[in-house]
Amino acid sequence: MTDRTYVLISPCRNEAAYMRRTLDSVVAQTETPSLWVIVDDGSTDGSMDILTEYAAKHDWIRIVSASDRGHRAVGPGVIDAFYAGLDTVSLENYAYLCKLDVDLDLPPRYFELLIERMETDPRLGTCSGKPYIRQDGKLISERRGDEMSVGMTKFYRRECFSDIGGFVREVMWDAIDCHKARQLGWIARSWDDPDLRFEHLRPMGSSQTSIYTGRRRHGFGQYFMGSDPLFFLATAIFRMTDRPYVLGGLATVRGYLGAWFRGEKQLDDPELRAFIRAYQRRALFKGKARAIAEQEAAKARAWSLSST
Repeated sequence: MTDRTYVLISPCRNEAAYMRRTLDSVVAQTETPSLWVIVDDGSTDGSMDILTEYAAKHDWIRIVSASDRGHRAVGPGVIDAFYAGLDTVSLENYAYLCKLDVDLDLPPRYFELLIERMETDPRLGTCSGKPYIRQDGKLISERRGDEMSVGMTKFYRRECFSDIGGFVREVMWDAIDCHKARQLGWIARSWDDPDLRFEHLRPMGSSQTSIYTGRRRHGFGQYFMGSDPLFFLATAIFRMTDRPYVLGGLATVRGYLGAWFRGEKQLDDPELRAFIRAYQRRALFKGKARAIAEQEAAKARAWSLSST
């Protein structure tokens, strides 16, 4: 019998406007979580009342209170809250874990299908579905690449999470982890299948101050990760076709260049930074799909040796 135990860990701060839909969609999952740890990171909007209500109904929901930092802190703040929850868990008791945001509406077979795909491919280390946002009454794709599991629902095989050393406590943690997994021979994926599409109730980059702040933060994160300048410019141009049109992409460029001119620190893993840039340069000339396929083929032996 396969082990389908999984634990969800959810950072939460002032999510009362969205969280009932997330809570209801997780309760309705065909593959129920073994444990769901929700970390209240100093909410002041009634989120705790809602969490207490659901925890009283479902014994697999556990609430952890983190110290109040006084404001929403994305990037490193979210990961700090995630680890406040993970520290209460004996991870060896679970086959899978997931960092799950509480501003999502998941389809009912979401976790069942992710686990099935993990069982089919033992090299698959992290995966997710695809996020959609509602605009003018229609669901619109947030256009996330197939080579990454998305940050709102990072579903991990426990062994892969351990191998990569967990999450970096900085912006772009949700891309660095996938690159690190590939460097070690694992596969990272997301799929745009109808049963894996979920609604993101809060548009990416809009959770702190303004969407422009979020875009500048993303640009800084690309610099921190060590992204190749030409590749970053290409992605910024691509994102100019998303709302807010043009200005959002320009804000990411501002964030990247500002960090560069200030001489900000970068990820303290020179080999991984070089690995990321090598992939990005191949992707510029060959396309992402082919560049990823080449990386995965080259790292197959490394994974095979590490897993024996």
